[in-house]
Amino acid sequence: NLAAALAAQGLKVGVMDADIYGFSIPRMLGVDHDPQVIDGMMIPPVGAGGVKVISIGMFVPDGQAVIWRGPMLHRALQQFLADVFWGDLDVLLIDMPPGTGDVAISIAQLLPTSEILVVTTPQVAAAEVAERAGSIASQTNQKVIGVVENMSFLPQPDGSRLEIFGAGGGESVSARLTAQLGYDVPLLAQVPLDIALREGGDRGEPVAVAVASGPAAEVLTSLGATLATTNRGLAGRPLGVSPIQH
Repeated sequence: NLAAALAAQGLKVGVMDADIYGFSIPRMLGVDHDPQVIDGMMIPPVGAGGVKVISIGMFVPDGQAVIWRGPMLHRALQQFLADVFWGDLDVLLIDMPPGTGDVAISIAQLLPTSEILVVTTPQVAAAEVAERAGSIASQTNQKVIGVVENMSFLPQPDGSRLEIFGAGGGESVSARLTAQLGYDVPLLAQVPLDIALREGGDRGEPVAVAVASGPAAEVLTSLGATLATTNRGLAGRPLGVSPIQH
């Protein structure tokens, strides 16, 4: 949904599904065909909203589990970054598995200047896990740009909020990471429970672009607009290298 919301802002967006064991991005972005290979490079399929997508799910038969150890995970991520022709992207979103395991370490090594967007749900148990995932930035020299609280509340017909999973998880993660990391880690969005969001994910039609209005669509669109204005990328930056003449 965030990828689709960013694309709707006019950005060129790619999504790399790094959740190797629990991949779901192809379905959620409506991609049902494999990448093409041209001159040894994989051309990523284009999903909803014009988002380019790559996932291990495109190479695994339906219903088959991926049973890999750390080195194989690392090699797969390397290939997704080096052997996929992403083209001229403005943003590459990487969907990570929860926690601080092999994938998180590999991404930190392969993309040392990448930024982290921490996603949590309101309950304390989930917030503690999300906080640990964000705290890895202090050891990897990455930056946490903010927190998103998913499944935050269920809007009621009278305008009130039914907090099914409790409250305060996103605010807690934001405050604790701000204290740990020494810079502001804002709570960027609280995404409500919304049937349209779930249905859109199952159909491959992200609610951020498929639904004109609705509680989740409005929050996700606003989040996309916020992140779309964040300065990033290498354009105009000195890379610290100089040509060598032979």
